[in-house]
Amino acid sequence: MESGVLIEVAEGRVTSLRAGSAPGDAVVLDGLVLPGLANAHSHAFHRALRGATQTGGGTFWTWREIMYRVASALDPDTYLDLARAVYAEMAMAGITCVGEFHYLHHAPGGTPYADPNAMGEALVEAAAQAGVRITLLDTCYLSSGFGAGPDTTQLRFSDGSAEAWAERAESLAGALKARDHARVGAAIHSVRAVPADQLGTVAAWADARRAPIHVHLSEQPAENEGCLAAYGVTPAGLLADHGVLGPRTTAVHATHLTDGDVALLGGTATTVCMCPTTERDLADGIGPAKDLQEAGARLTLGSDSHAVIDLFEEARGMELNERLRTRRRGHWSAAELLRAATGDGHASLGWPDAGRIEVGAVADLVTVSLDSVRTAGPRPGAETAVFAATAADVRDVVAGGRVVVRHGVHVLVPDAPAALRAAIARLEAS
Repeated sequence: MESGVLIEVAEGRVTSLRAGSAPGDAVVLDGLVLPGLANAHSHAFHRALRGATQTGGGTFWTWREIMYRVASALDPDTYLDLARAVYAEMAMAGITCVGEFHYLHHAPGGTPYADPNAMGEALVEAAAQAGVRITLLDTCYLSSGFGAGPDTTQLRFSDGSAEAWAERAESLAGALKARDHARVGAAIHSVRAVPADQLGTVAAWADARRAPIHVHLSEQPAENEGCLAAYGVTPAGLLADHGVLGPRTTAVHATHLTDGDVALLGGTATTVCMCPTTERDLADGIGPAKDLQEAGARLTLGSDSHAVIDLFEEARGMELNERLRTRRRGHWSAAELLRAATGDGHASLGWPDAGRIEVGAVADLVTVSLDSVRTAGPRPGAETAVFAATAADVRDVVAGGRVVVRHGVHVLVPDAPAALRAAIARLEAS
């Protein structure tokens, strides 16, 4: 670890790194300076569920019913307000890029808005107003289950066919070409939600544009059982059969896998995004993260349902989950866990030049305080960030060379808690 380093930035990128005195107009970053964090899996509207789904019991499926009620209340204006506040919270946690897994495409009932991409464009604008980059993972979602059409709530998720989805997604990608902070990728909600004969259409759209493609995979045993009954293969096998897996693909969760699934994901160099705080909040289970990495998969991290927005907690959660699963300690070094939260996360979202501090890289910098009750005492380093710090210890954030958080305050959304309260209250009142 180096101290007293002058980082010079021009046009959003690092131009030099050198020891020496800083000019008088330099922004001083006091603490442990890390690359910007990447939240590789987000559903922004789930933030409205925090504290509302933690009472009583139930399963993922009962939680989903509450989530659907929030989904039904959103429109482009309320989504812009909510997402801007959520992305501001992310920035204050050190996140400089978010992968938004977006499937709220149309109005309730499935009628397209006058602008068919109004909801996606609201998310992109929200990211701009919060000072972070976004990869909008436009999601194909056509079915409520194997062989079944969308239910009432899911009608607003569906374009009717993968071909219609691709046409709308192409229009969105064209509209966002001038937005430097935004990129468009593809997503398959799950093998439950996209029939097998339409998976290839989504994969081909992403392949033609060299865009990332993400997919929820084997989050629940019921998904595996349904896929085996419908197609005779596991979800990972079905995706492999239709050309979905590969180096630009990220499988999210990958919780309930067979040994063959692990070999498929690793052998195709597919990335796997683990979301430990959501997986434990929803009682999903613990996925075989270390087995996947050893098989050849790269690992990234996401806050998913935003029960917590804290990538340090996600990083240590992956390690601590593996300790529980195997009853052994020390599966990843702090530096390896930090790479999952930074460089590998950015790469999975189509920003391979972000997530590291070096000349030519995107100038994303995060300062972690070393004098809080959590971080005071340990020798400064990656271990302090991953195993001691929380999002509350982030003091300064620079995204693309622009200061967006200073001394713990978001400079574009100065009262982020009030913005969150107002946005969620507006939804609750609708």
